[in-house]
Amino acid sequence: MSDLLSHLLTQRRWLLADGGMGSSLFARGLESGYAPELWNIEHPERIAAVHAEFVDAGADIILTNTFGGTRYRLKLHQAEGRVAELNVAGARLAREAATRVAPGRAVVIAGSMGPTGEILEPLGPLTHTDAVAAFAEQAQALKDGGVDVLWVETLSSQEELNAAIEGASQTGLPLVCTFSFDTNGRTMMGISPAELASIHAHSQLAACGSNCGTGASELVASIVNLARASAPDAVLVAKGNCGIPRYVDGAIRFDGTPELMAHYATLALDAGARIIGGCCGTTGVHLRAMRRALETHTREASPSAEQIEALLGPVSMGAKAQFAGQMDRSAGALSAPRLKTTHRPD
Repeated sequence: MSDLLSHLLTQRRWLLADGGMGSSLFARGLESGYAPELWNIEHPERIAAVHAEFVDAGADIILTNTFGGTRYRLKLHQAEGRVAELNVAGARLAREAATRVAPGRAVVIAGSMGPTGEILEPLGPLTHTDAVAAFAEQAQALKDGGVDVLWVETLSSQEELNAAIEGASQTGLPLVCTFSFDTNGRTMMGISPAELASIHAHSQLAACGSNCGTGASELVASIVNLARASAPDAVLVAKGNCGIPRYVDGAIRFDGTPELMAHYATLALDAGARIIGGCCGTTGVHLRAMRRALETHTREASPSAEQIEALLGPVSMGAKAQFAGQMDRSAGALSAPRLKTTHRPD
């Protein structure tokens, strides 16, 4: 266990991941529809400020501003030829910010890799081969920029995960993957937490889990269901949104308070997560409250759906059905990633 993430996990029972990069950039002037990755070059001081806020709040892991850094996402902004430039810059900004703010503390720099935004064959036109190449290109750029781990997030299909694993693994860096369980306890493409656990068991992922979604309550529920289907030593990741998004005064705002996110953090730990952070709407103020709560919390039994709802809000019927043990019969059908050398992603 020579990599930094694994080393810290041997030393600590939990690690605090960072908050929401996109929502933090919107608060700093990013306009809807504009590529955040371009700011790695155009406004590096604003990206560095977000990283610094998260590190100062106690984050052990920070994600680079490269979520849309594949050539397919950048093509929407006529920047598909800038994959290396933008991803290397994003990695270096995160590293420099962590070193400046916490020079004596180990902070894991995770290279964020989001979905391509394309639909994979057989449902869509993108081949496995082209998807693998896109993920490999971004992963290599992030490695060149100095990240410690690659962090594939907000996925919804096994096909895209297969391509991401195949492409990113070419770098030799540890790989973390999180799905977004935002549709009645499943991903948009129908994957359940139990199915992700089966995929994880047959892969070389350093950790897996859930991010984004429809709120803190649903996120914790997904971790409960993921943990029940996972091996006892599996490293699980919880990175939930800061409450529920609301449209207020012409802008999307998340209603999660520091108190709510503190409850979310401790419930996620009880549920089985060892890496706990925030996603959309989560600021340094929220992270600070989460860290304080985790530092003083004694782990308890995994929470029930009723306990989650009492502290965080409603849990979907689909997630509750999984709590009740009504796992879908296809949970084992997606077992091992179907890695190929010729075709696809998402």
